[in-house]
Amino acid sequence: MRSLLVALALAALAGAAHAEPPPVHGIAMHGAPKYGPDFKQFDYVNPAAPKGGDVRLNAMGTFDTLNGHVIKGQAAAGLSLTYDTLMADSADEAFSEYGRLAETVTMPDDRSWVAFTLRREARWHDGKPVTPDDVIFSLETLKTKGAPFYRVYFGDVVKAERVGERGVRFTFKKGENRELPLTLGQMPILPRHYWEGRDFEATTLEPPTGSGPYRIESFEPGRYVVYRRDPAYWGRDLPVNRGLFNFDRVRFDYYRDATVALEGFKAGAYDFREENVSKQWATAYDFPAVADGRVKKEELHHHNPSGMQAFAFNIRRPLFKDPRVRRALAHAFDFEWSNKTLFHGQYARTESYFDNSELASQGLPSPEELELLEPLRGMVPDEVFTQEYKAPSTDGSGNPRDNLRIASALLKEAGWEVKDRRLVDGKSGAPFEFEILLFDPTFERLSLPFARNLERLGIKASVRTVDSAQYKNRVDAFDFDMVVTSWGASLSPGNEQRNQWGSAAADTHGSDNIVGIKNPAVDRLVDLLISAPDRKALIARTRALDRVLLWGHYVIPNWHIAYDRVAYWNKLRRPDKVPTRGFQFFSWWIEPTGGKP
Repeated sequence: MRSLLVALALAALAGAAHAEPPPVHGIAMHGAPKYGPDFKQFDYVNPAAPKGGDVRLNAMGTFDTLNGHVIKGQAAAGLSLTYDTLMADSADEAFSEYGRLAETVTMPDDRSWVAFTLRREARWHDGKPVTPDDVIFSLETLKTKGAPFYRVYFGDVVKAERVGERGVRFTFKKGENRELPLTLGQMPILPRHYWEGRDFEATTLEPPTGSGPYRIESFEPGRYVVYRRDPAYWGRDLPVNRGLFNFDRVRFDYYRDATVALEGFKAGAYDFREENVSKQWATAYDFPAVADGRVKKEELHHHNPSGMQAFAFNIRRPLFKDPRVRRALAHAFDFEWSNKTLFHGQYARTESYFDNSELASQGLPSPEELELLEPLRGMVPDEVFTQEYKAPSTDGSGNPRDNLRIASALLKEAGWEVKDRRLVDGKSGAPFEFEILLFDPTFERLSLPFARNLERLGIKASVRTVDSAQYKNRVDAFDFDMVVTSWGASLSPGNEQRNQWGSAAADTHGSDNIVGIKNPAVDRLVDLLISAPDRKALIARTRALDRVLLWGHYVIPNWHIAYDRVAYWNKLRRPDKVPTRGFQFFSWWIEPTGGKP
């Protein structure tokens, strides 16, 4: 009898160990999500915000397709408004998600798989139900035919299968990719019945069927696109949507010229503007509508990582293979003079890929970081272990003589020499010449002074501004020497890091690894970051990766600010609370009694 009882107890324990985990309403990258299963709305929205009114926004450049999931063509602004995802993330947490199309989510502690149960009421705009087959179709289509980053994000999914009437389960490769269940929650879900028989990889001007809060009402390629809120939207009362998507119509008007776009805002041609040019913020908002209160001008502070805006090298080019060359050119960029003279002192120098957050590396490596970095000695620069990264600085006078002297020494060490006031390769005699490719003329005032400093070193750097379509095609094909670009960052970095810095992405047309980094140490640190078991480990692993990227001198960092600069006509209202990750425009609304400009 004793043996039988022991056997039964062991069997019960084994059964409990293999029991299916319970379905839940939300999941977090680390720990538990902030909002419980009975939450009514996010804390940073106004659940009583009135619905109605039209809002007009601006977009730059042009568009020629209504399919924003592929690399071909220039997609129209705002297309994400027409699609739903399985989960919705909150803007006041590092990384948590709550059910949207999915009623519940289930995953084991080791996150080796995840299952979503769809809501019965979920519908496409044509009235058909959203099914597990749609979810499986979306994954397979995006991985094989979508933009390159989808293959990176979802590459570790080995199987997708239907479970019962409304369930779909994803099984992952062996290893640790703890972010993948949340990444799948962000996947846009496509209607299988619409896309079967159509060429998903082609550009299209036929509005695709979606399931989101808005539908495309009208458009003219390259000029405007209008979205109309669907009054029958199936998800309008979900907690993740309450207080959001309040405008009846959202119109994006396209501008080819930034100066004309600003004048359009001042004339009342559109309602909201996020200003990215410091000179304009300091000098261009003194028109009468600001003075009399018809236009509000605000700085909305946040705690989101700054990301990295920078002059980015294409290290596929032999000219930029040597890190000493890249480091030399960084000494020719005079941030202090630019900030004082061009930007009215508004910016702070960026010295981390995760500035303005706890993820940024600082000081010397911590013991936790050293544990990650020591196995990589010889594969990463020695300075990673011995120095805190600091970008070259000047006195702001506009004469960076000391920095140029350092740059000259580094170039000489790398085999370059000056002949007849030109820098040439010491062996071949080839001159040091390259092109800085831009699509926004605003960056010319940054690039031209940089080019003049380079000229003092004997380097010829030409600045070329092209239209946005040509720029995109060239960057997608890695057909450039240097660009001014940026990489965003989140409070919970993960799979996107592979697309930005991973070796496989360096050869993937259209990836975000435009620098061309192929470094096994970087690959290893990215893998460790993705597999971080808790927040503390994520911070240490992100800081270690940050150090290696900084000391690789892959970019010349620019600047950042810890707030968003916004201006808007007074018909718009916003919630009082700005969440950690910055303002959320689609939580705003139109004041019914407010006057139009």
